[in-house]
Amino acid sequence: MTASNPLLQDFDLPPYPLIKPEHVEPAVSQILDDSRAAVAALLAQPGKPSWNGLVLALDELGARLGRAWSPVSHLNAVCNNAELRSAYEACLPKLSEYWTEMGQNKPLFEAYEALANSPEASGFDVAQKTILEHALRDFRLSGIDLPPAEQKRYGEIQMKLSELTSKFSNQLLDATQAWTKHVTDEAVLAGLTDSAKAQMAQAAEAKGLDGWLISLEFPSYFAVMTYADDRALREEVYAAYCTRASDQGPNAGQNDNGPVMAEILDLRKELAGLLGFASYSELSLASKMAESTEQVLTFLRDLAVRSKPFAAQDLSELKAFAAEQGCNDLQSWDVGYYSEKLREQRYSISQEILRAYFPIDKVLTGLFAIVEKLYGIQIKELSGFDSWHPDVRLFEISENGQHVGRFFFDLYARANKRGGAWMDGARDKRRSAQGELVSPVANLVCNFTPAVGGKPALLTHDEVTTLFHEFGHGLHHLLTRVEHAGASGINGVAWDAVELPSQFMENWCWEPEGLALISAHYESGEALPQDLLDKMLAAKNFQSGLMMARQIEFSLFDFELHATHGDGRSVLEVLEGIRAEVSVMRPPAYNRFPNSFAHIFAGGYAAGYYSYKWAEVLSADAFSKFEEDGVFNADTGRAFREAILARGGSQAPMVLFVDFRGREPSIDALLRHLGLSAEAA
Repeated sequence: MTASNPLLQDFDLPPYPLIKPEHVEPAVSQILDDSRAAVAALLAQPGKPSWNGLVLALDELGARLGRAWSPVSHLNAVCNNAELRSAYEACLPKLSEYWTEMGQNKPLFEAYEALANSPEASGFDVAQKTILEHALRDFRLSGIDLPPAEQKRYGEIQMKLSELTSKFSNQLLDATQAWTKHVTDEAVLAGLTDSAKAQMAQAAEAKGLDGWLISLEFPSYFAVMTYADDRALREEVYAAYCTRASDQGPNAGQNDNGPVMAEILDLRKELAGLLGFASYSELSLASKMAESTEQVLTFLRDLAVRSKPFAAQDLSELKAFAAEQGCNDLQSWDVGYYSEKLREQRYSISQEILRAYFPIDKVLTGLFAIVEKLYGIQIKELSGFDSWHPDVRLFEISENGQHVGRFFFDLYARANKRGGAWMDGARDKRRSAQGELVSPVANLVCNFTPAVGGKPALLTHDEVTTLFHEFGHGLHHLLTRVEHAGASGINGVAWDAVELPSQFMENWCWEPEGLALISAHYESGEALPQDLLDKMLAAKNFQSGLMMARQIEFSLFDFELHATHGDGRSVLEVLEGIRAEVSVMRPPAYNRFPNSFAHIFAGGYAAGYYSYKWAEVLSADAFSKFEEDGVFNADTGRAFREAILARGGSQAPMVLFVDFRGREPSIDALLRHLGLSAEAA
C-alpha cells in the first residue's frame, strides 16, 4: 500500500487529485504506529535529552503526520463527500488517542523537564525556551499529573469530543444543503440584484431546473435578506437559515445539533474538572493572554456598556426609517433589507454599487501591492500545480529573490464546501533535523459569490474586508522568521492574540491610499470616483453600534455558557440571559443560532470567541501607529513585521506588542475607529 499511497510519499505540495478516501486510514494508522515506535526508541536512548535528540526529533514525527493529515482535513472541509467524511471520521479517535498518549507519556514529560533544567537550556534562544515552557504546560493540561483512572477518562473524553465536534460540523453542512427554494416566477425575486439572480439561475441550471434556486449558502442567503422586496420570502429564508440543524424550522429534527451541543458542554465541563479547573472557560484561559475569567467578563461588559447606547440609537433610527416605508413592526428578517435601504438613502451608496469596483483580480493585485509596500516582499502567481478544484490559485512570496512561502486561494462558495472563511497552515516553517529549511505553505479559504454571466467575480466591500482578514492570518503563518516548529507562524500564539494580524490588515480596506490600489471598475478600469469613496468612508461606521452589540452577544454567550454550564440553565436560557443584558433587538423564539455556532462547537473558539474583540483592541492600537507615521510608512511596516509577524509564538503577545508600540494597548483607538466614543461622535 505504501508504494501507491500518496499520503505516505514525500511531496512538496500535496498531490490533491491523487488522494482518495481509501488512502486515508491506512496512511494515518501506519504513521501513528511508526511514531509510537520512534518515541519509544528515542526515550530508550542512554544519556541526557538534548534539543536535537528530543524536540527536533518529535518535530520530525509531527511534520510527517501533518503532511498526511493536513491535506485530508482540508479536503474534508472544501470537497466534502460521504466516502471522504467516513475516512476522515475513522481517523479522529486514532489521532485523539495518540495525542492523549503523548500528552500523558511520563518518560516523555520527564525528558522535557530534564531538558528545560539542563545546562544546555541556558544557551537556548527565546523561542526554544518558550517552546519548552509551553510543552510542560501542555503536558499538565493533558493530565500528566492525574492518577491512571482519571488519565484514562481524560482520553475517553478527548476522543468523544473529537467525534462530536466533527458531527456538529457535518450536521450543519448537511442542514445547510438540505433546504433550497425553487422559484419559477421572477416577480418573487423583485429587488434582487442582477448578479444575485444570475447566481441563482446558475444554481438552478446545475440541478437541471429552470428558473432560480435559492439556497442557504451565504451569498444566496445574504442576497435575499439584503435586497428581496418580498417580505414573506425574506421571512421564509430567514427561518430556514436560523433554524439549521435544530428542532425548529422547515427541517425540524433533521441533523439536530441540540443533543450534540449538550454532550459537548457536559464533556468539556468534566474535562475541566479533571484538570482542577472550576469551568471550561477557566481551562481555556490557561493558554491565553487573558489572565482570568473575571478579566474577560469585565472587558466584554465594559464594551457592552459603552456600545449599547449607540446600538439602541442605531435600532431606533432603523425602526423609524422602516415605519416611513410602511413597516411598523421591524423583525429580524427586515433588518438587513431596511438597513441597506437606509444606507442608500443616507449615503447614496450600496454594497451593489461598490461591487462593480472590486473585481477579484484588481483586489488581489492591490492587496499584494499593499503588503509589498509594507513588508518588502514580492508575490507572484504560480501555475502547473495539483489542486482540489479548478478555481484554486497558488501564489509564491519571495524577498530579495529568495523563496519565503506559498499560499493557495480557494475563494468561492460551492456545494460540499464548509461555509465561512479561514486560513490553515498546510505546512509549517522549520529547520529540519538535516539542517534543511522547510518553507511554509498556507490554505486561504473564503465563500465569495463566484463569477457569473461572463463577468469576473465581483466582491462586495464586506467580502474585500474578509479577504484582507484571512490574508493577515496567512502572512502571520508565512512571514515568520522562527525556525522551530513549535513557535513558527501561528504555532504557540495565544488564541486571544491570533486575530491581531488579521484584523490589522482590514484597516487598509478603508484607507483612501489602500482603496486606490484595490479598486477599479471591472469594465472601464475607472478608479473608484471620489464622491463614491467619500460616501463609503462616511458610511464606514453605519450601524457599528448594532454590530458591536451582536459581537459582544456572541462573545458573552460563549464565555458564560462555558463558565456556568451545569447550573441548570439550558443553552437557550443562557443565550436569552445574555440577550436581556446586552442586545437591543430580540430574534423570534424559533431562532436557534447556537445550533450553527460552529466557531465554538466545531472550531477552536470554545470559551474563546471573545478573542475577536480582545485582539481588535490590539489591532486598532497597532494601526494607530500607522495613522501617526503614514499608512504606507515602510519603516513602520517593517517594524510591525519584525515585532509581530516574524516572531510567531516565540514570546508572549504582550511582549511583542509593547516591542512594536512602545507601550501596552489602549482601547481608545478601537472605540474611535468604530465611532463609539465621544471623540468619534
